[in-house]
Amino acid sequence: MIPVSLLVCVMAGWCAVYLADTLLRSSVTHRISYESWLASRGLMVSPFHVRWQTTIFNRLFAYCARINPQALYMWFNGGLVFGIAAMVGSVILLIKTLQQTYAQMTTDNPRIGGEQALQVVVPGVNLPTSQLAYFFIALLLSGVIHELGHAVAALREQVRVNGFGIFVFVLYPGAFVDLFTTHLNLISPTQQLRIFCAGVWHNFVLCVAALAILFLLPVFLFPVYTTGVGALVTEVVQGSAADGPRGLSVGDIVKGLEDCPVRGVEDWTNCLSHLSHTPQTGYCVPAASLQPSWAHGRPFKRLDGTMDCCRNNSLTDLCFSYIKSQGRNNREREYACIPVRKMVTGTRVCHTDADCAEHSTAAASVCVTPSLENQTRFIRVTHPPNTHMLFVGYPPHLQHAVSLTNFVPRFGFLHLDLPIFLETFLKYVVSLSGALAVVNSVPCFALDGQWMLNALLEATLVTVVTDRQKRELIGFFLLLAGSALLAANVALGLWMVTAR
Repeated sequence: MIPVSLLVCVMAGWCAVYLADTLLRSSVTHRISYESWLASRGLMVSPFHVRWQTTIFNRLFAYCARINPQALYMWFNGGLVFGIAAMVGSVILLIKTLQQTYAQMTTDNPRIGGEQALQVVVPGVNLPTSQLAYFFIALLLSGVIHELGHAVAALREQVRVNGFGIFVFVLYPGAFVDLFTTHLNLISPTQQLRIFCAGVWHNFVLCVAALAILFLLPVFLFPVYTTGVGALVTEVVQGSAADGPRGLSVGDIVKGLEDCPVRGVEDWTNCLSHLSHTPQTGYCVPAASLQPSWAHGRPFKRLDGTMDCCRNNSLTDLCFSYIKSQGRNNREREYACIPVRKMVTGTRVCHTDADCAEHSTAAASVCVTPSLENQTRFIRVTHPPNTHMLFVGYPPHLQHAVSLTNFVPRFGFLHLDLPIFLETFLKYVVSLSGALAVVNSVPCFALDGQWMLNALLEATLVTVVTDRQKRELIGFFLLLAGSALLAANVALGLWMVTAR
């Protein structure tokens, strides 16, 4: 469900804006000056909608439209081709997304239907409130670049731009350009198509550019941040398994999980996944140091069938199992309650006694394995120069207990979170700009896809369907189908996010 606090804040804010606007418009003394002030600044206020329009960017648009006309011609022709392909691709993607959503609605297994390429985003529900700034700035940037494409393409086709503006609708920011409709109607359908496709084309280019920067971020930050030396801890959840005097701290560099080396966040994730799905790692310890379980009482079975031999509920001891040879053919499993940190610090990992024999010293060693409940693992986390952090629990809990980054600062004055800010923002730009390219390409009423489809039909069907009204009727039904498809995706997506 949508958080009540967020809903209350949004409603209270818009009610205050609407109330102030209504009072000023109804005031005898302030009405004229207030409306003049709004008009002079290009502001328009309506329920849940505030819009600002200006002409100060018109010169910039005109300058961009004059840069290398031949290159711009090729550029926007590329956008035309992309726009047509995106219009078809967006419909296919929406159909697939609708099928996935329906499959997830009819089952309790969230994995059914696969991961969706498009999802409805609701702040405070599936968008963390801590990342709202990233979301809104990336969305606004994507909208501005989208409208920049329309404006430059229009000026190149000799269509006047009346102005550029920014708006806020409920919570979502956006941008728009106001084109002179008379000029737009006088140019050919192909020219119109270049203008209408320019927005989604620029969103696609922005998406690719952000993706390239994200991929090359280690190269760009190389002079001040290094990578490949471990995973840097940037946050530890208070009270979690990783917190504590001998846990992880902000600034620690994790080098390994057991015998799995960690060179970055991806290695950390892969190592935890590997440890979760493989048998518990053992440790080579001197046989003489083992104390039989009878010293602490007989071993007993837990409810899940696993064995325990430590009855004192000690936080420092752990039950280990090992194979004790009673003769050539007689091998018996024994259990020993061992002070865990003292025993496993500096020891080699193993799976059988043979692994210990390969690296044995003068003293005979055996392979001891923690006797834990199913899916519980004992993991040594290496983060020099500190001693190992010892974790006992479900590995995904360790993954959620800390936040990590690949970037380790070369200088002490550098902020640990700067690369994370850049990574997160670029990921939002990739997602939102790509989503705008897809959604605006859908042949749907009030979106770019409507005008793209109409111009495409006029450019291609004029010789096949000579009657203009019939072409408009074909376009209407196609737009109706596209609108229904998009509306179904949004409605079911909202239901999945907020109600399920």
